[in-house]
Amino acid sequence: MAADKMEIDLSTVLDNVDESLVEFTAEVDGDDYEFAVQYAVLEALSGDAPEDDAVEQFHRFSDTIAEAGLVALARNSDQAMIVISENDLE
Repeated sequence: MAADKMEIDLSTVLDNVDESLVEFTAEVDGDDYEFAVQYAVLEALSGDAPEDDAVEQFHRFSDTIAEAGLVALARNSDQAMIVISENDLE
């Protein structure tokens, strides 16, 4: 059975500029997982490439990112960091 809810811990959101990722921790079905969303996802959602506003874009689209995170988790739950890509957008 696939998980249907992700609770993002907003205190863990970190802009990793060097890797072009926004990293965060989220709880799914009582377990914590480490996630990273690619800047390309933020650009696809907003229409603008993240510059100094990646975390702001993350917060604006956090519901959609959480849904994509569940898709990424179902695809690859064994990774230490689960990377959310454009392919995970529904």
